[in-house]
Amino acid sequence: MAHSTPSSGNPNGNPPQDAGAEAPTKDVELLRVLVSRKGTQVDAQWAIHPQLKQDLLPQEWQEVTDLMAKVTGIVGTRFSQVLTQADPEPPSNA
Repeated sequence: MAHSTPSSGNPNGNPPQDAGAEAPTKDVELLRVLVSRKGTQVDAQWAIHPQLKQDLLPQEWQEVTDLMAKVTGIVGTRFSQVLTQADPEPPSNA
């Protein structure tokens, strides 16, 4: 689930060549929200980096779970609204 992305160094991906520069940093994805669609059905899911989940106390994990349920609800609803406006179903021939 977690993946590294290049740091915002030089465009070619090499770290800056400063004499006293610190080691290059990497961005790690700790949290992800995925919204998918099948026809008119919209599904929003979230995931957290396994190490972060282990490091959280039970109360903190519950707070994250509650907040992410709200986030996926908001994102999924908004995605569905935009999808309805952008891609209405064609009229059926009954």
